[in-house]
Amino acid sequence: MPTSRSTLRHLLTEVMLTLLLVCIARTSLAASYYVSSGSMQPSLMIGDHMLAEPFAYGYSTAVLPWGDRLPHDGLLGTRLFASLPARGDIVVFRGPAGPGSSWVKRVVGLPGDRVQMRDGRLWLNGVPASWHDDGPASEEVADGTTVAAERFTETLPDGRAHPILKRWLRGPLDDTAEIVVPEGHLFVMGDNRDNSADSRVPVAEGGVGLLPLWNLQGRVRLVLASRDIDARTDDAASWLASFRAGRFLQATP
Repeated sequence: MPTSRSTLRHLLTEVMLTLLLVCIARTSLAASYYVSSGSMQPSLMIGDHMLAEPFAYGYSTAVLPWGDRLPHDGLLGTRLFASLPARGDIVVFRGPAGPGSSWVKRVVGLPGDRVQMRDGRLWLNGVPASWHDDGPASEEVADGTTVAAERFTETLPDGRAHPILKRWLRGPLDDTAEIVVPEGHLFVMGDNRDNSADSRVPVAEGGVGLLPLWNLQGRVRLVLASRDIDARTDDAASWLASFRAGRFLQATP
């Protein structure tokens, strides 16, 4: 009969192998993230479960479940098989102010780009992103209520288009100084332009600031499922009804 010591060794080996397989699957295949804020509306809604591709931009320790506890410099700060996102990609990343949390924004500026907001419009390298007014819309806020907004289609200078929301004609983040994105960093913004603590807001003030490439955890490909988290769920029927049927397996713009 096996001894208690060998049984324990066998059990520990199985646990370690299971954890290793989980880490491999999470860091090489796909990872699911939950959207808890409205900063990416209308592209992502509060209650969305989104699927991200971890290998899209190479590997860094940021994709590991305990990556926030590891050093971000030296060998452990290296990004293997690194590639840059494209302008317009939706990315999930470790928040610079709190690496234990994951944030999601859209990449609008790459290293070397000149980025500025003028009267609410995005300018890249001296060229304004074009806008098309899609008409009235609404924004879901944290308490589950909605407020009036206007929806636009923004087209980046290289031709990639995506939707955005605006609540005010002149919001507090609508005018910024021109910033040159430094090497090894990205400029990211939320599609909900008046309700996003993104690269327009310094890390010291609770924003993203200029995002280091190490922080990237993957590219968001699609919404797996979505649920109205403020809906009443007194029974199984109401719980099922709280899922947004139109957002199952929806590709992100």
